[in-house]
Amino acid sequence: MAGVASVATLPLAVYATRFSGSYSLLHASFAIPIAVVLGVVALVLSRRSRRRAAVSLAPQRDGVAVAGYVLGVLGLCIAASALVALGVYGLLEYVGSRD
Repeated sequence: MAGVASVATLPLAVYATRFSGSYSLLHASFAIPIAVVLGVVALVLSRRSRRRAAVSLAPQRDGVAVAGYVLGVLGLCIAASALVALGVYGLLEYVGSRD
């Protein structure tokens, strides 16, 4: 669940700004740390689940753990790309304000 929440956090924050008159797209950047934390939580839970399955005597499938890992990494990538986009926006605002 943490991986799914990590992937969905930023798109939902951007989508929510479309229906609010007081929030702009730039305000959706407050969701970046939330996406990072959820992505890290997904990675930690996935690692714990795979370790537990490795030492278990019963044959277990770790497909959910792998999916959590992939979604956690994807959530971190989305957060990183949002952070880069925010940095480029800030740079363009800075360069544009100097003229």
